[in-house]
Amino acid sequence: MSTPSVEPVLLPAKRRVAQLAMLAFAVVIIMGAYANVGLAIDKQIPSGMLTYGLGLGGFMLAAYLVLAKFAPWADPLILPLVTLVNGLGLVMIYRLEAAKMGGASATNQLVWTGVGVVLFSVTLIVLRDHRALQRLTYTAGAVGLLLLVSPLIPFLGKEINGARIWIGVGGATLQPAEFAKLALVVFFAGYLVAKRDVLALAGRRLLFIDLPRARDLGPVLITWGFSLGVLVLQKDLGSSLLIFGTFIAMLYIATQRTSWVLIGILLFVGGAILAGMLFSHVQDRFTVYLNPEDPALYDKVGGSFQLLQGLFGMGQGGVIGTGLGQGHPEQIPLAFSDFIFPATGEELGLTGLMALLMIYALIVERGLRTSIAARDPFSKLLAGGLSFILAWQVFIIVGGVTNLIPLTGLVTPFMSQGGSALLANWILIALLVRMSDAARKPPPQAIQDEGMTQVFQR
Repeated sequence: MSTPSVEPVLLPAKRRVAQLAMLAFAVVIIMGAYANVGLAIDKQIPSGMLTYGLGLGGFMLAAYLVLAKFAPWADPLILPLVTLVNGLGLVMIYRLEAAKMGGASATNQLVWTGVGVVLFSVTLIVLRDHRALQRLTYTAGAVGLLLLVSPLIPFLGKEINGARIWIGVGGATLQPAEFAKLALVVFFAGYLVAKRDVLALAGRRLLFIDLPRARDLGPVLITWGFSLGVLVLQKDLGSSLLIFGTFIAMLYIATQRTSWVLIGILLFVGGAILAGMLFSHVQDRFTVYLNPEDPALYDKVGGSFQLLQGLFGMGQGGVIGTGLGQGHPEQIPLAFSDFIFPATGEELGLTGLMALLMIYALIVERGLRTSIAARDPFSKLLAGGLSFILAWQVFIIVGGVTNLIPLTGLVTPFMSQGGSALLANWILIALLVRMSDAARKPPPQAIQDEGMTQVFQR
């Protein structure tokens, strides 16, 4: 019996060279932004620009080498795009530090970036086959729940800015919800792969929508109740919205039923209204959202003063911005963390913010492309869930600081100062890169080294 011919596929050497060139270009852009800040403030190139540039460039070169070795077929755009966003965050934190804004430290953020790259590399090296995570479905769920409720443990949890979402050991603090979201996405993906046929069954038809069967509402109601518990007990609107929204999105991806989305929206809106009626801290968030210009609300925790300052800053920036180093973003409270988006908008303007959102959109698009190209249901759901949670977080924080939705306390991915979110998001990117490599890699019999004529067969 003759062996079927196989079209050879060259190893992606040229693609990796293009990726390295894009990484170098991203670092050059960041270095130029550093120089711009120094020239605007001190009329000279910042003395530490070379240190920051070499540090960022060295970290990204290390990430590139690990990716080229352990995930050579991965999407070449993801790492350069993330580098650009992470680097812009470093520039803005450096700019706020130069303006003597307390709490802003570009050096600390660069160190956290290095740790994030280490976790990115370790994830790629250790997790050779992401499908192994499916065997840990319920373990991941238990770990995610434990991380999420850990701030409620006495003597371990800490309340900061009115929300109990931190744990402290000695002088160090950690926001476990950032890592919990990754574990819960793994759990959601594994659970929905196992139950999607049941959840896709239709019950009664209402107008033009096929409603699910009443007996299948259990998972949605449990997730809804848990997200409300997070909202009420931890005063964490952001994580509550993030978890429930991600589950509903992944449920839609798994079943393709619009009815689940409508049910999810109704449950969350109803839960938010109920929580606002029963709990004062939830009501305060909605009161500030509805009446941001009320002077009586300025001094409340999460009050409208910081929201208005952010809106005024973006208004001052206009279309093209004041220029890096030429505005006053330090007048925006928490400009280095929760409000780094409007601080960036003041100096880069609407044009810069639209470019920033476009970069986020490209990262999400590459993740969704990975989901479409994945060869197994678990990979499709996991890649789709991770991509959605990144897009959903950006929407929630941008919607909050522009008063489109109530403020939630989430931070802008890869830009805001702090270790927890940055480390968790680098792990998220590593998972997407690993799945992208698996989805884009051709069958073993079609792989051929450049310069060789032999086609490898099974």
